[in-house]
Amino acid sequence: MPPSSVHFNGSVNLPDAETVMREISSRIPAGVRRMTDGETGDRNYWISFQIDKFEQMPEFEKVASGKAYQTSDEAPDMPQLRLAEGAAADTIEWPNLGYADEYTKSFAVFDELQQHGTIPVGTRMQLQYPTPLASMAGTIAPEDLPSVAPAYEQALFADLDTLLGRLPHERIAVQWDVAVELGALEGAMGVSMPMEQIAPGIVRCLERVPADVPAGLHLCYGDYGHQHWKQPESLQMQVDLVNAVTSATRLDFVSFTVPQDRDDSAYFEPLGGLRTGSDTELNFALVPYHPADQAPGTTERQVDRIDAALAGSAGGTREWGICTECGMGRVDAPDVPTLLDLHSEILTSSR
Repeated sequence: MPPSSVHFNGSVNLPDAETVMREISSRIPAGVRRMTDGETGDRNYWISFQIDKFEQMPEFEKVASGKAYQTSDEAPDMPQLRLAEGAAADTIEWPNLGYADEYTKSFAVFDELQQHGTIPVGTRMQLQYPTPLASMAGTIAPEDLPSVAPAYEQALFADLDTLLGRLPHERIAVQWDVAVELGALEGAMGVSMPMEQIAPGIVRCLERVPADVPAGLHLCYGDYGHQHWKQPESLQMQVDLVNAVTSATRLDFVSFTVPQDRDDSAYFEPLGGLRTGSDTELNFALVPYHPADQAPGTTERQVDRIDAALAGSAGGTREWGICTECGMGRVDAPDVPTLLDLHSEILTSSR
């Protein structure tokens, strides 16, 4: 079954939410189930939006600075922070983390565009959050992480609760960005953690979203210079993580990383062990950042591999969608329209 929908993992390198939504709507007229605001402005470099706030807090002091998880020269320097003398995790006064306010403003834009017919009725606005571990694991000193991380998790969840109290549930969806967790599972980010330590945190994230709001995961291997911190050998780790999470809670949608040069059956074969039912929407990163670098016929072979692998899964033959490997926040701005057009081209050519 060819892909039938488009998913956006979050960031889009355009000036503002209105530009993002108008560009997506004009260039991809069908197949968009959830609309992103592009994570523009202060959110454009993912967890830097949070870390900038941490550096201003009197409860923390900087002890080091470096690339944290990333080996790419394009990765920003990240501070490592520890509790300042006299500070305690249970008395931290967290600042306004900012997501609720930013998405409230973006929803007003979304609502106006949808009322005027620019965004189709039935399309939801997607709210992207980093998992709590993402902002903590490489930022807080290891000796303070066990006490500080739970406190931040509750603060981030409170921000989400505020947002969910403001917006109509029937018109929104929530995505959690899962990158640091995959790095820990793969042992690729300086720390290794087993599945039994990783999955419960993701389950808590999903369960914080009420049942009447679709909740999903973006499974990410990083995107600095359009390079992963580790090239996944296959979809096995991503499938294992999804199976571990869905054995404990619901998952409404998920996006899988697919390196743009992988069209071999070995990469997709683990999908045969996927234990989600057909109610979980699957999306695969078949939209390359640099299509000219792909061998001819790559996308067509990837489609065939996915269909063949899914035929052996618990869900059997099912509809699925396409996306980029990560967001489009680090795509050169002039290339964004072409990349959006490519989404439509893949959908059309695959039918």
